[in-house]
Amino acid sequence: MRNLLEMKVSAGISGHRMKWILKEFDDFAEATNLADPHITSAFIASWHKTRKADGERTMYAKYSVWHQLTILMSRTGCLCFIPKLPKMPQAGFTPYIFTKEQIKNIFDACDRYRLYDVRMGTSLFAMPAILRLLYSTGARISEALSILNEDVHLDEHYIHLHKTKNGTKRIIPVCESLSSVFTEYIANRNKMPVPDMGSSKHRFFTKPDGTVIRACSVYQHLRKLLVTCGIPYIGNHHGPRVHDLRHTFAVHSLVQMGRGGTDLYTGLPLLSTSLGHHSLKATEQYVRLTFAMYPELEQQCSAINAFVYPKVCLAYDDNDRLC
Repeated sequence: MRNLLEMKVSAGISGHRMKWILKEFDDFAEATNLADPHITSAFIASWHKTRKADGERTMYAKYSVWHQLTILMSRTGCLCFIPKLPKMPQAGFTPYIFTKEQIKNIFDACDRYRLYDVRMGTSLFAMPAILRLLYSTGARISEALSILNEDVHLDEHYIHLHKTKNGTKRIIPVCESLSSVFTEYIANRNKMPVPDMGSSKHRFFTKPDGTVIRACSVYQHLRKLLVTCGIPYIGNHHGPRVHDLRHTFAVHSLVQMGRGGTDLYTGLPLLSTSLGHHSLKATEQYVRLTFAMYPELEQQCSAINAFVYPKVCLAYDDNDRLC
């Protein structure tokens, strides 16, 4: 297990999720008194019976780890049963995409949000800047809250993300309006009587008392803003969620490119890089979603790509026979 994790990390892949899956395997092996380092089909079947609460996508991820682990063990002399990967489940939900009017209403409501008393431990202080960052860059909430002061380069209009989901560092651009919001946020944040608030290693987004902001706090504030703006909460993983700001960024970016004359599939690599995806397949879902919401863009792309498949003209004689 340690060797497998080291291989992943050396390849530049974050092994955080794999680490917890391997711990689950190790706990089960210890609970069943596994003494021989050989994984059998019966052992995996016994483990599978304990995972009644896991969904299809979760089980697929765990079987993927089983597959990699047993192959590595077999190559090192511990012959094991190598389970086949189940069919990859399709995404079972459609992300909630905010309209531009809803985004504007959320920002306005957040700017008007006020506390009834003095609370130095509230994350509301940074919410206007956080929500605008999530929408304008497509960053994940975990990536945004891990940003340090030294990662923000407003003069060059970019932010350097280090702690990402895929373990790959990337740069996200900062537009003029977001830069203005950050400048105002920094000026007010640094007035707080907290030591090293403006130091390079301090978290960029922080509470007035200097403590870190949790993702759950951002989610709770967004839920309140949805009520204020009259946006219905569907729930049951159908949103609107904080992560849907990232989905909205992707769709709105494609719409902007399409209306600017850019073929959506041509702009796909740009969006994929900005989102931090390792493959275009993960980003392609946004093209289909954009076409579904804005069908006029699909007609435009068809016209742009018409030269790829030229129109065939057929000729017939007087007896309606093909010439």
